Amino acid sequence: MGIRLHAKGRVLGFRRSNHNQQFGTSLLKIEGVESREDAEFYHGKRVAFVYKAPTARDGSKIRVIWGRVTRSHGNSGVVRAQFRNNLPPKAMGASVRVMLYPSRV
Repeated sequence: MGIRLHAKGRVLGFRRSNHNQQFGTSLLKIEGVESREDAEFYHGKRVAFVYKAPTARDGSKIRVIWGRVTRSHGNSGVVRAQFRNNLPPKAMGASVRVMLYPSRV
């Protein structure tokens, strides 16, 4: 049994106002992060949304959309992330992997 080299997170939705959503920025809740100070550790870390597609590509149905944590959102440990391609609607509530690299220590 190996050691997990990523933190678990959930997609809460897109950054939004009362009437509009900004699809380019997603809000993530990372497990164990409860304050803005805790969330600062994850700034700049890479995020992977892993999902299964109906058809195989290069012999695998598993695909990944990569992104990066850009900044905090509010005071309760939620962070904003931008992905290379905007996340699909089925990603709402889904889990993501927050990698522990690149290191800023």
